[in-house]
Amino acid sequence: MAQQVIGNNRQSAEVYTGHDLCLKKVVEILGELNMPRGLLPLNNMEEVGYNRSTGFLWLKQKKETTHHFKTVGRNVWYAKEVTAYVKDKKVMRLSGVKAKELMLWMSVAGMSIEDPEGKKLTFSTPTGLVKIFPASAFELE
Repeated sequence: MAQQVIGNNRQSAEVYTGHDLCLKKVVEILGELNMPRGLLPLNNMEEVGYNRSTGFLWLKQKKETTHHFKTVGRNVWYAKEVTAYVKDKKVMRLSGVKAKELMLWMSVAGMSIEDPEGKKLTFSTPTGLVKIFPASAFELE
C-alpha cells in the first residue's frame, strides 16, 4: 500500500537519497512545518520524498528502528517506510510509527501542535486516544 501511494506522489516530489542528505532534509522539512526537528530520528535512511503540492512525505530506511525519547521516557518504533500527509503544525494519516504505552505498542496516526504558543505536541491513535507532551521533548538532542 505504501509503495503505491509513494509511486502516485513521486513524479512531482523532491526526492533525496543517502542518509546524511535525508537526515538534513527531514530536519529542514520539519522546521518548515513548525514541528519539532527531532520528531523523526530514523537510522540509515535511504530515501526521503516530499510532494509539496499534496503534502505527502515519505521516509525509507534500511531496517526498522526504535528510538527512546529520554525526556518523556517513551520508546517509539519506526518501520522501514514511514509515510504521512503534512501541513503547518500537523502530521496526518501517519503510517509506520508506533509508541509504547505501558506494555502495548500503539500506532500513532497523527501529531499536531494546537496551542498558540507551540509548546505542546499532541499525538493521536487510530482509535482516538490522545497523549500530550512538551514539544521541546522532541527537538534535536
